[in-house]
Amino acid sequence: MARKKNTPPLNWLRSFEAAARFMSFTKAADELNMTQAAISQQIKGLEGHLGTNLFNRLPRSLELTEAGKAYLPAVHEAMERLAAATNEIFGEGRGRLLTVRVNLVFFTRWLAPRLARFRERHPDIGLRFNSNIWLTEHEKVAAQLDIRYGKGNWPGLEADRLSWDHLMPVCSPELGREMAGLDMVEALTRHTLLHVIGYEEGWGYWLRRAGVAHVDASHGMQFDTLITALEMAERGHGLALGRSSLVAKGLAEGTLVAPFEVEAPTSEAFYVVSARGQYLPPQARAFRDWLVEEAAAA
Repeated sequence: MARKKNTPPLNWLRSFEAAARFMSFTKAADELNMTQAAISQQIKGLEGHLGTNLFNRLPRSLELTEAGKAYLPAVHEAMERLAAATNEIFGEGRGRLLTVRVNLVFFTRWLAPRLARFRERHPDIGLRFNSNIWLTEHEKVAAQLDIRYGKGNWPGLEADRLSWDHLMPVCSPELGREMAGLDMVEALTRHTLLHVIGYEEGWGYWLRRAGVAHVDASHGMQFDTLITALEMAERGHGLALGRSSLVAKGLAEGTLVAPFEVEAPTSEAFYVVSARGQYLPPQARAFRDWLVEEAAAA
């Protein structure tokens, strides 16, 4: 078994990254405010530590060895991330930019209509939103905050609940009028069920809770996001199973209707999560507290 290498000193890595970027010890020395001899000495120290050459010293130039080419991307990324984190926490950008990874349907149906209130309260905080559409159950938080759907029991994460939903079938007003003279079983059998992959409590769960038998819960169309299923429902393509917190606005504005009076509780919910035990910047704490406040008001 190969013995594990200790991480080299940061100043050695910094000298290597600069020299590899410029392909010159002299230019690296100018950037780092060092002498060319000091750069050369630090890179020799790094090569001795790693047990391999990182540069081929040619008569009038440098070139990276295969080991150097393989090592450079990781070193460059580490230096970039360290510089970004230093500036964010201690530099001019401190307290101004917040990165939030968010469930797409939650953003469009719940968060976006409320977001102006946060910006009015905290005009100095910049916001950057990334979709977590492909986030897996056990993936750790990469952003400062993450809004995800589930049962709130993710290892290593602190979770604050943002929704307390009931499940209800929703559709377009036109489709609702078509079903007006039908009983529930006939209506559900005649029309397309719009399924969302990944939710534990889907159509099969709702049908059992509603006491509806003789309906094939597997028929219809499947989608990988609820926002897609709701869009299709609004356009009259079938019935989607809506979460009450996400369809309230559509029901109020008349773009969606709930053709049946049966609702089913769900144990799944939206949560704002962050890594347990890690530093949470003030802007992230402000946004998390505002989310919890808005959820309580809703």
